[in-house]
Amino acid sequence: MAKYNKKMVERIVGLIKSDTYTIAEICRQVGINQKTFHEWINTHEEFALAVEEARAELMQSMAMVAKKSLRRKLEGYDVTETRTVTVPSSKLDKEGNPLPKIKEQITTKKHIAADTTAIIFTLTNGDPDHWRNRQSTEVTGKDGQDLFAKKTDEELAAMIQDLQRKLDS
Repeated sequence: MAKYNKKMVERIVGLIKSDTYTIAEICRQVGINQKTFHEWINTHEEFALAVEEARAELMQSMAMVAKKSLRRKLEGYDVTETRTVTVPSSKLDKEGNPLPKIKEQITTKKHIAADTTAIIFTLTNGDPDHWRNRQSTEVTGKDGQDLFAKKTDEELAAMIQDLQRKLDS
């Protein structure tokens, strides 16, 4: 069983910062069990703090990547694709199979258009006062009068029952 030391803490913190490993995966890689990891969190304040800081750094890094990706989705971007067509040549490899020879190489540039979902996400979250992803409907009577203000509870109950009957049939 591995012992708690500065080098072990550095390995664990490095794994947390580098990827989205689970605790179980990290423990397997450094040779400890999960119980030991949690004991160290509870008994070594500096370890708990280092793990918390490493997780925060990973999230900050992922947020930066997400923002860059969102910007590309909002603006659209160009990609270059290369397609290579090969044919067998007269030269042979060690097993006597013909080596491939490039017949043609086609490079195309494609434009990836802005993503509508990314645009909606950005507007509804970035400017919610002007962009909402929900609708509301108000039903009023003639000249904007309240349809139900002058109805008694009994009349409203009867209307509800009538509507329910119509829905059921």
